[in-house]
Amino acid sequence: METVLQTNIAGVQPSRGKVRDIYDLGDKLIIIATDRISAFDVVMANGIPYKGIILTQISRFWFDFLSGDVAHHLITDDVASFPEPFCTNADQLAGRSMLVKKAKVLPIECVVRGYLAGSGWVEYKKSGTVCGQKLPAGLRQCEKLPELIFTPATKAERGSHDENISFKQSADIIGQESANYVRDKSMDIFKKASAYAESRGIILSDTKFEWGVVDGKIILVDEVLTPDSSRFWPADKYEAGRDQESFDKQFVRNYLESINFDKSGPGVELPDDIRQKTSDKYIEGYEGLTGKKFQKEVT
Repeated sequence: METVLQTNIAGVQPSRGKVRDIYDLGDKLIIIATDRISAFDVVMANGIPYKGIILTQISRFWFDFLSGDVAHHLITDDVASFPEPFCTNADQLAGRSMLVKKAKVLPIECVVRGYLAGSGWVEYKKSGTVCGQKLPAGLRQCEKLPELIFTPATKAERGSHDENISFKQSADIIGQESANYVRDKSMDIFKKASAYAESRGIILSDTKFEWGVVDGKIILVDEVLTPDSSRFWPADKYEAGRDQESFDKQFVRNYLESINFDKSGPGVELPDDIRQKTSDKYIEGYEGLTGKKFQKEVT
């Protein structure tokens, strides 16, 4: 079960996030999605086969899909078009890397929720709220919300946890005009993506977007609507009132919950059967969303 846990390009030092290796080229970046996996903001000790390729190709699909609606950072994912020495490292980078515009990333995550799941369900059971927003009484686990809600969060450094904040707090951090823009655009994108996913028999439960500024313009950055940033459920198996089968890393989260994983870290070794089943779920999600057969060999 071969995985790429980090990239090594001779003479160039990357910064390494939870999942991505990022190489700074000045006004551009090369972002590589490794096969590392994080859950509860903790990076596990081993990875998920093909995960980085799947994440990159799903993001590429959505950037193309949304190109008429929003500006984004993607320049190309053709490794042969990358500058030296990256263009000669296709063995590490093919299928899992993007050359993108370098943006000043806004220091909030823009979370949109369409269903009552995850930490939102935990909070709702205690207080009838999600991220401080009051919801109607009597909603069930994973039930569709009466309307979409926008629940921003602070961006956590590796090893720490995201913190939910109010919309007012997000406006205090990035300014009212910018907060209005990213909220409205995030909601609009979610609606369009959700409608498309439903046409493919897939429910988009929730997702998080990241935004950055280039030449004074706010653009969509990072990954978009991938299994690492979203919950996707097969519509034909959906039933409110319980956990859902999913195409995302909820499978890993559920496993970690079953072993009473210490969420303060460090990450643990995932068993091979969990890794394989998770990889299969990622592939199933890719094929369901894009309508394309996943190619495990990338050239």
